[in-house]
Amino acid sequence: MKYDYLIVGAGLYGSIFAHEANKAGKTCLVIDKREHIAGNIYCKNIEGINVHQYGAHIFHTSNKEVWTYINQFAEFNNYINAPVAVYKNELYNLPFNMNTFSKMWGIQTPQEAQAIIAKQIAELNITEPQNLEEQALSLVGVDVYEKLIKGYTQKQWGRACTELPAFIIKRLPLRFTYDNNYFNDRYQGIPIGGYTKIIEKMLEGIDVKTNTDYFEFIKNNKDIAQKVIFTGMIDEYFDYKLGALEYRSVRFETETLNEENYQGNAVVNYTEEEVPYTRIIEHKHFEYGKQEKTVISKEYSSEWKKGMEPYYPVNNEQNNKLFEQYSDLAQQEENVIFGGRLGNYKYYDMDKVIEAALTLCKQEL
Repeated sequence: MKYDYLIVGAGLYGSIFAHEANKAGKTCLVIDKREHIAGNIYCKNIEGINVHQYGAHIFHTSNKEVWTYINQFAEFNNYINAPVAVYKNELYNLPFNMNTFSKMWGIQTPQEAQAIIAKQIAELNITEPQNLEEQALSLVGVDVYEKLIKGYTQKQWGRACTELPAFIIKRLPLRFTYDNNYFNDRYQGIPIGGYTKIIEKMLEGIDVKTNTDYFEFIKNNKDIAQKVIFTGMIDEYFDYKLGALEYRSVRFETETLNEENYQGNAVVNYTEEEVPYTRIIEHKHFEYGKQEKTVISKEYSSEWKKGMEPYYPVNNEQNNKLFEQYSDLAQQEENVIFGGRLGNYKYYDMDKVIEAALTLCKQEL
């Protein structure tokens, strides 16, 4: 055995474990099938702008321990996420707040907004929502649903809202204040210099191999490590023998524009179904960039197929049952620990990834 741990995946989860294991005197080898480290938080520098290659990553948490931990590796700016939504030729603030309602109905007070929403909900008379459309309508009424939820959701999931289960939307926060801050978390921001530098610091002094597929690598290196931390797809690990879990994937069209400021905001959602992309990210605004050029990414949601990058697990009843069966198999695997978004078939925000990785470190180290 050459190493104590073989860590499959150089994203946030695997890198935190490698960092803590290394600090505890353990030997680690980190491998990743991509040509770079940092997983989905990888940032590529284009024209002096840190471009989020796999979609916008905005760090936010209310967990002080997590905030203190990540600040060892980077200084964060005071970026506040305040996206806007475009519906036809109308522009609305997100999350749904008094700026949204004032624009939509020409009103000023919370009482007026609450009355309009309550009236719309009452007229629908939906007592037991049977699908996502009915669930959303019963929470926000017709106008907000039609303009800001319906088209965006159908693009994101690739099916009609009437075909999606109600539980996908458990609640839709309505804020009756003029506050465009998307997150309620105490701590938020973007690491100055991008996310890749965080992972580089975590992996300092640790053996790392990129462009390395675990399944090929392990054929010739069966005894490379005492234990494996596997952050890839749990169903792929078992060669899909119980069937493939479902994911949504995202395709990015990134372009450099010869102008200083394209859309005036980091995140702009396009909520009508006729526009094929879900949103446009203008990366420089995450770090208040003043570069002469700008870089934008259009995001297109798609059905996942083998060989594509999996982004969002489709956590419906059928998939969750299948995951439980894979989870039972995983528990029988000696000296293999499954973790992260793909290993746990769960959508994690970054702070929850850190929490999960630190919990594993406490148990394991």
